[in-house]
Amino acid sequence: MSAIARTIWFIESRFREEVSLDDLARATGLSPSYLSRMFTMGTGYTVSAYLRGRRLTEAARALADGAPDILSVALDAGYGSHEAFTRAFRDQFGLTPDAVRRRQSLKDLNLVEAMKMEAATKVQLDPPVIERRAPMRMAGLAGHFNLDNPAGIPDQWQKFNALAGEVRGIAVDGAFGVVGEMSDGGFDYMSAFAVSDTADLPREFTAVKVQARRWARFTHKGHISGIRATCAAIYGEWLPGSGAEQAEDVSFLEYYGPDFDPRTGLGTVEIWIGLKD
Repeated sequence: MSAIARTIWFIESRFREEVSLDDLARATGLSPSYLSRMFTMGTGYTVSAYLRGRRLTEAARALADGAPDILSVALDAGYGSHEAFTRAFRDQFGLTPDAVRRRQSLKDLNLVEAMKMEAATKVQLDPPVIERRAPMRMAGLAGHFNLDNPAGIPDQWQKFNALAGEVRGIAVDGAFGVVGEMSDGGFDYMSAFAVSDTADLPREFTAVKVQARRWARFTHKGHISGIRATCAAIYGEWLPGSGAEQAEDVSFLEYYGPDFDPRTGLGTVEIWIGLKD
């Protein structure tokens, strides 16, 4: 069972209890920092967001089924008061617990359903290409996105592609998605080219430097919509078992080859994991 699957199993078997990141780390044999990053990369949720979402989803289900006492549902979901539960519930679903109980329906609620524990094991990875690369200058459009629903990324790529013809001085054929700093609930993401130091760039572009390092380059197979499963296999299987450690300044790179067609979602796609020396 992969590290992600073990984490999901632990959460699903105990999410009504007090569960901390340290508890999960001990159960999976991983460090808290690595577990946090691995789970987010593989599932799209932070550990805390998944745990909170699961508790509130089951609470919403109980309320829609006609639970007579909101406070009992709140306590069962791990909240110490009606007020704290109502705030968290409204933040998650946009409705109060009482409103869901009165309408007796879960329609249009942003539910967080239990993930399938086998999902992280479905992708069979080919061995990565390990190579050392000189520093790279990445230039493009950058944004900050929600981990649970990064809906704005395709639109950022559309804007980037519209400006791509103005770039002079591309150093590597193809484009990159640069996944940067992550915080609880969000992450930085840049749609970019690797460019020379003298490149002529559109005024809308910003530039960042990616340090020289070794990279593990994994090939993603199939449609771009399945890239999360490839990430789950890398972070849940390969990295914990490889003995390697991930560099921390850039989470990872997505590489889109010259043959990648954004209209069809098909073509060369790789995931590059930066490794510590």
